[in-house]
Amino acid sequence: MDNWIRCFRPAPDAGAQLLCFPHAGGSASGYHSLTAEVGGRAEALVVQYPGRHDRMAEPFAERLGDVVEAVLASLPASGGRPLVLFGHSMGALLAFETARRLAAEGREPAALFVSGSEGPALPRTARLPDPPSDEDLIGELRLLSGTDDELLTHPEILQLALPPLRADYAMLFARIHVPGPPLRCPVVALTGDSDPRVSVEGVQAWEQETEGPFERHVLSGGHFFLGDHLTFVADLIAARVPGRSARTFA
Repeated sequence: MDNWIRCFRPAPDAGAQLLCFPHAGGSASGYHSLTAEVGGRAEALVVQYPGRHDRMAEPFAERLGDVVEAVLASLPASGGRPLVLFGHSMGALLAFETARRLAAEGREPAALFVSGSEGPALPRTARLPDPPSDEDLIGELRLLSGTDDELLTHPEILQLALPPLRADYAMLFARIHVPGPPLRCPVVALTGDSDPRVSVEGVQAWEQETEGPFERHVLSGGHFFLGDHLTFVADLIAARVPGRSARTFA
């Protein structure tokens, strides 16, 4: 594995690989708790975007497609195990585009989990100016409650938090949805019932992206609802880990 992939808890005997994509402005460390809950049922691999934490000196990614290509080039050997994809918010779009790329190459994942994101084909309403000011980004962080409000008053913390968030939003602003064949794998969509940016109806639109089974789970909480439902989500993931005879990522 290179700089793009982290594995906090190696589990070579687990029944599947689980590849997780963080939200905009986020980093691999945000998935520590979920990977602990998944335990040995799936070996969790987490994407680390450039420009943050131990990749601070590297330039930010400029296109979502560049991230997908780099991640696929960095995936470790699966040992014949199936691959499950998981992404939250911006990470859901990256997981989806990764699933489409794999499907086009004849190696579709075993399942796709999309969290905190409306369907990718829906028109994106302008939520922030392009480019956003520091005040715009701080207001968005407050709205989504992803950061302790007290922390947003510390200049040294904002100096670390705002540049990656601005860069990730620039990738989202530049994204153009390209219609393509629906996936065949199961798609499981998760959302918080009080998310200020994601509607339940918008989450239902993910059903259009697969010919396989579709599930929608509305859980209590806002945009960052996952932290309150880790065991439930980990059990959902484990339920989608197929046997070794299922489609595998070679």
